[in-house]
Amino acid sequence: MAETATTTTPRIQPGSTRRKALPNWVFLFPGIYFGWVLTKGEAISWYRIEEMFYFGSFHMYGIFMSAVVVGALSIWLIRKLGIKTWDGETIEIPKKRFHKGYILGGFIFGLGWALTGACPGPLYAQVGAGFTVVIVTLLSAIAGTWVYAAWRDKLPH
Repeated sequence: MAETATTTTPRIQPGSTRRKALPNWVFLFPGIYFGWVLTKGEAISWYRIEEMFYFGSFHMYGIFMSAVVVGALSIWLIRKLGIKTWDGETIEIPKKRFHKGYILGGFIFGLGWALTGACPGPLYAQVGAGFTVVIVTLLSAIAGTWVYAAWRDKLPH
């Protein structure tokens, strides 16, 4: 029988300057807003996703390139300005090493995306927009996450 790892969250001492974690419900409204932005930007549209895979439009590539630029700029600013967390802790972003598993993982991810017309990010927005068939994809993504968690220790990382 496999051992399960347990994690504990550190207790906040009275008089400590460390902030308490925000409750999960606080993130509901930014999540709804993000889903709205994805919907209005047509990033959840099966038509747009199919169009992207046929190289028929720049729309989705423009969204991705914007995200890459914003992410790269954010990481550069965090490193350059020494930005810290709300708790005052240093943000450490480790350098990533190439691993051949990224190729296979990317292929499987892209295949799933092409077959279902859905990236994991906007699945909830697609369900919320009324595309109930996406529930099958959402449940499959959750099952895939569970399988990965069960096999993680046996996989080469």
